[in-house]
Amino acid sequence: MPEATVACQRVYARPAGELWDVVGRFCAAWHPMVATVREDIQNGAVHRIMRLTDGSGMGERLTYRSASDRVMVYELVHGIDGCQRYIGRVEVTDDPVGCAVRWTARIVSRDPARAEDIAAATRPVLEAGLEALAGDLPQDAPAVAVGQGGCDVQRAALGETGLSGLQGAKSEGDTLVLFLHGIGGGAENWRAQIEALGSAYPCAAWDMRGYRQNDQPADTLEIDALCDDILGILHGFGARRLVLVGLSMGAWIATSFAMRHPELLAGLVLAGGCTGMSEAAPETRDGFLASRLVPLDAGQSPADFAPGVVDVIAGPYASDAVRAALHRSMAAIPAQGYRAALGCFCIPREQFDFSRISCPVLMMTGAHDRLAPPDDIRGVAARIHAAQTQPDMRFEVIAQAGHVCNLEAPDEFNRHLAAFLSRVASG
Repeated sequence: MPEATVACQRVYARPAGELWDVVGRFCAAWHPMVATVREDIQNGAVHRIMRLTDGSGMGERLTYRSASDRVMVYELVHGIDGCQRYIGRVEVTDDPVGCAVRWTARIVSRDPARAEDIAAATRPVLEAGLEALAGDLPQDAPAVAVGQGGCDVQRAALGETGLSGLQGAKSEGDTLVLFLHGIGGGAENWRAQIEALGSAYPCAAWDMRGYRQNDQPADTLEIDALCDDILGILHGFGARRLVLVGLSMGAWIATSFAMRHPELLAGLVLAGGCTGMSEAAPETRDGFLASRLVPLDAGQSPADFAPGVVDVIAGPYASDAVRAALHRSMAAIPAQGYRAALGCFCIPREQFDFSRISCPVLMMTGAHDRLAPPDDIRGVAARIHAAQTQPDMRFEVIAQAGHVCNLEAPDEFNRHLAAFLSRVASG
């Protein structure tokens, strides 16, 4: 189908963050050609319904946003006749002078002449926006409330699954927020998140099958059994939908669940991972597995080799308290359960078809994550965004954090998570 593109750029003697605080606010009426903007959340997706200064109306949907990268992508929903698709992208980058703002649009129309006409009309709109950024800027938007915090967190049995974990104060609601730990973690890794959000949403964090105090031993572990456990927890809470929040192996489990039960997901939060070992080179997969099986085969327990694992996963700014928490969670894992988890994680049965993910997605990773570096996770976020029929992706890099970013930087992690839950989860 015929396409036309428009690209405009301007350099400013202002900090990049200052301009991002304006252009990154999707539903703010800062553009001189926009009279009013109304935010409309539809199935978790953010729409802006605009009344323009010429009296016409337009609707657009936010499809990708990254505050850490200062990038935003949106699509036209209605308002331009003869336009089959209109994709806008704005990015704020550092520049020796201060910063640069690049604004582009891709227009698709069945009529080549109409595509060019729309492009010609788009250019002055983008240029007017860039000109406005050189003048007085509007006030900052109010910060997103993270929650009251201090929620009472209890250890509890999770449904009739035989699994236990942590549970927040709110136990009833349409949408359950379920936290899935990494291969070297446990439910306790999520305490700060449940404390912050567990009064607003039904929240639980499992200790995976074969881990900690569960009644489910694990000589072997299959991903289908783990997905069945998630279903059991969902039904035990009497909820209708899930927001799965997974870290590392937990992110891989959450994505595996999305492949099997996309209709049950209100949202997907993937931190420090997604594809797991399903796309890893054989030598990477074998090296990861061997480095952990060798000590197990020698009779050691996870407690024995926990210090070496912590050295790998902790970021350079991890406090002694964080490192101690990482050590405790690793040391609490039974050797049998850890071996079974390794076999499940390192010998995956499938590669993911990201087009099956139909819910909003938030991806995060630590700036100093050596197992899931920002460039890798950014690439996966772009692939999911491209594959989704109705793309809805957020991607954030957590500054000064390593692999277990929710534990190393809980305030920043919780801020992004709270903003995501506010639009996808009904309490």
